[in-house]
Amino acid sequence: SECAVVGKPDDARGAIVQAHVVLVEGATGDARTVKALQEHVKNAIAPYKYPREVVFVDALPKTPTGKIQRFALRERS
Repeated sequence: SECAVVGKPDDARGAIVQAHVVLVEGATGDARTVKALQEHVKNAIAPYKYPREVVFVDALPKTPTGKIQRFALRERS
């Protein structure tokens, strides 16, 4: 349905791409879905930019004007 990405600190790489994903109704948040999302990103943009971690959430935190609050996603990590 929608997603947002943030940088997450990582000991080995310095930071990794972490995707927060709201699934469409009926979709399941399992390892197969994670792999499909990662492969889609690898095919659409540079392969090194794919999300190394995918977190499924019910909703993304937003401001009253509808902008995604990325700072809140970083705090959840």
